[in-house]
Amino acid sequence: MAVTIKAAHEIELMRESSKRLAVVHDEIGKMIEPGISTYELDRKARELIRELEGVPNFLNYHGFPGAICASINEVVVHGIPSKYTVLKDGDIIGIDMGLIYRGYHSDAARTHLVGQCSEEDRLLVERTKQSFFEGVKFAKAGCHLYDISAAIQKYAESFGYGVVRDMVGHGIGTHLHEDPEVPNFKPFGRGKGLLLRPGMTLAIEPMITAGTWRIEVLEDEWTTVTADGSKCAHYENTVLITDGEPEILSLYRDGKEV
Repeated sequence: MAVTIKAAHEIELMRESSKRLAVVHDEIGKMIEPGISTYELDRKARELIRELEGVPNFLNYHGFPGAICASINEVVVHGIPSKYTVLKDGDIIGIDMGLIYRGYHSDAARTHLVGQCSEEDRLLVERTKQSFFEGVKFAKAGCHLYDISAAIQKYAESFGYGVVRDMVGHGIGTHLHEDPEVPNFKPFGRGKGLLLRPGMTLAIEPMITAGTWRIEVLEDEWTTVTADGSKCAHYENTVLITDGEPEILSLYRDGKEV
């Protein structure tokens, strides 16, 4: 699949898809507290997405059984929602989800603190989010793809964190996963990466750990955890490359950051 440049009408549909996704993230975020199950979060996400005339794009994608990925503590990505997985005080949980609106995908992730968390966990979540913003400074026409990657890696590693290498961001549009892959580290020996052009749309998503960058996939073939059991945070937005500053399509609800 080649990298696609979106036309004006496609960008407007992606903007609308992402705006609706921001609403869902905001509402799900308000529900997160000790005692709630990830099944309840998933059920609400499905309901909200459909109320907003969207389709949950994670649901049944390559067989994934949920509308959201609910990834707790050492789970990096692809945590499966369950009635038996209940949040407790001191957890951190990554909520990754997307929707399709009139044929166009959006994708975003947020990591939330559950109840009273440690300062170490709060900083991990905060710095993972900031690593996205360090990377997105380079999501501009004329920059290269790995400028984004290098900025994320430099910032995260300055705190001694691990930067997951086996899971990456991606292009997005009429498909959830399009070219190019967007690593959160600068791949050795692969030059500067793709030259960024206006109309490209990328899902940029740092996955940062408190320990090793190495990961393992559990027996369910979805749940992906840190190899050393350290906690992980995940932050993602759908981003439009423009002639000027990047437009973070999935960031705002009613003018307020989500």
